Amino acid sequence: MNHVDRAHSQVSALCRAAIGTAAWLVIGPAAAQDAKTIAATVCVACHTEDGNSVIPMFPKIAGQQETYVIKQLKDFMSGRRKSDVMGPIVAQLKPEDVAPLAAYFSQQKLMPSAPGDKDVLGLGKMIFYDGNEETGVPACVGCHQALGAGFDIYPRIGGQHAEYIRQQLKNFAAGERSNDPSRYMRVTAKRLSDEEANAVAQYLMGLGGK
Repeated sequence: MNHVDRAHSQVSALCRAAIGTAAWLVIGPAAAQDAKTIAATVCVACHTEDGNSVIPMFPKIAGQQETYVIKQLKDFMSGRRKSDVMGPIVAQLKPEDVAPLAAYFSQQKLMPSAPGDKDVLGLGKMIFYDGNEETGVPACVGCHQALGAGFDIYPRIGGQHAEYIRQQLKNFAAGERSNDPSRYMRVTAKRLSDEEANAVAQYLMGLGGK
C-alpha cells in the first residue's frame, strides 16, 4: 500500500468514526438540525467545518454552488453517484438536511490552494480558456465561468485540489462517475490527454473562484 492509499484508508476510517460518534447528535427524531452542527460533527473529518478540505483527495466545498451541492447530495443518496466514503455518510442524513447543508457551505469563504506546477500552468490555462479544438475539448470556462467560480449546477472548480480534479476527470472518462448532465463531462474527459488533465488541474488550484 503506497502513502496515498494509506492516507485514503486512514481518513476514510476517520470519516466513518465521525459518523459513529457524532451521528446520534445530528440524525435523530428531533426537529431539523442546524446545518452548522452537522458540518462540525459529520462533515468535518473530510471537508473541515467550513468546507476548506486540507486533504487533496477530498474536495473543497466552501463557496460551492448551492444548487450543485444539493444535486450531489441527492445523487449520493439515490446511488446515482457512488462513493465508499460518502455513501455511509449520506445514509445518516435526512432529506430535509440537504438544502440547509448546501446553503451553509455555499456561504463559506473558499481558501484557494497554492498555485500548481508552474511548468504546466500555461497549458492548463489554455485548456481552461480555449480548450483544444483539434481534439474537440471545449473550454472549461464556458460552463464553469471566469476564475472557475461555477454557475448553478456547474460547480466551482477554481481553487480546488488538483488531485481531486484529476481523479474526477479519470472517473468521468472511465464512466465510473456518471451523474453529469447529458454525459457532457464524460465525453469531455475522454478527449483530454493525461497531460492536459493534469495541467488544467494544476492551473485551477490557484484560482480564487469569486
